[in-house]
Amino acid sequence: MGSSDSKVDSHIRRCALVLGLITMVLCADTRAEEPIVLVSSFAGGDDGGISAFKMGTGQQLSLVHKTKGIPNPFFFDVSPDHRFLYSIYAETFGGEKHEQIASYSLSLPDGHLKELNRQTTRGTASCFVQVDRNGKALLVANYSSGSVISYGLHSDGRLSEPVTFVQHTGGSVNEARQKEPHAHCFVISPDSRFAFAADLGIDQVVSYAFDSATGTLTPARQPFARTMPGAGPRHAIFHPDGRKFYVINELLNSVTFFEYIASDGLLIEKQTISTLPADFKGESYCADLKITPNGRFLYGTNRGHDSLAMYSIADDGKLTLLGIEPSRGKGPQNLVITADGKTLLCANMPGNNVATFQIGDDGRLKLVGTPIEVVSPSCIRILE
Repeated sequence: MGSSDSKVDSHIRRCALVLGLITMVLCADTRAEEPIVLVSSFAGGDDGGISAFKMGTGQQLSLVHKTKGIPNPFFFDVSPDHRFLYSIYAETFGGEKHEQIASYSLSLPDGHLKELNRQTTRGTASCFVQVDRNGKALLVANYSSGSVISYGLHSDGRLSEPVTFVQHTGGSVNEARQKEPHAHCFVISPDSRFAFAADLGIDQVVSYAFDSATGTLTPARQPFARTMPGAGPRHAIFHPDGRKFYVINELLNSVTFFEYIASDGLLIEKQTISTLPADFKGESYCADLKITPNGRFLYGTNRGHDSLAMYSIADDGKLTLLGIEPSRGKGPQNLVITADGKTLLCANMPGNNVATFQIGDDGRLKLVGTPIEVVSPSCIRILE
């Protein structure tokens, strides 16, 4: 073999090596790690805390780590970069003593949490937390005391002192549940210009202008949108297109669709639809709702009927009931959907389990495997 042939062979080997390295890099970039599922256990002592699970290829969950010492973490949220977690911290949930919101550093993939600091929520039965998509501010809703509060977030994940506190006032027609305000969630608009608090006690979605850079809240041009008297608005969610807004009503077991006018932060009611079978005569109360990332389907929880209402979403935003699927546990509390829109997880809080469902192309749910046991699961998030 001549020297020129050796040089060609050497060049071919180098090219093959480079090609192999490039292939390895591309495969590494496209190979998704197993998603981490975080679940809070609404309890005191060692039973309370936040657990981290890995979701395997068959959508089955396996426990990785549980951080204890977080009493009654009813609700939590995670920063957009997944570096920090913010949770309700309540020695006695819903008592006379004001509760706290705590910040934690979040280590992945084990899900270990390390407390950074805490601040008062200035309210009781603090029940909802949302981090702004810019990661600079955080909102909390206080159910029993009927108030909302905002905080700034430092670059190291710590909470600032409270920035804006607002006490809601009023009541509505249900004498047992609506003698006073009960703020139940506080969600931020997709453009971070407005924030909306669903208040079960006053049958209103209260609107605020929101400064995400500082966490400051001020009254919006439309101070509130009403729901049906006695409806009891609980949780709310924006459609992925940013033009539709849905509220699930705890007391009247229904979902209300609002058109959202982003330029002015306005909500215009378009439809209200039941979450229960027409022939159901028992006692049931809605809790949570979620929408698939493609915006085609919405799911809502029924506690009492212990089921998930499944809806298709039309182009105009209106809902059509597809059916009602058993939640496979008592008291479905919170839902989450994977980024690919193929899997839904349901936290059955008094049922002490988390059930996994496959989302079909038609939007219908099918149970995957056997629900896993978790102590009093109240809030659930997926990190992908």
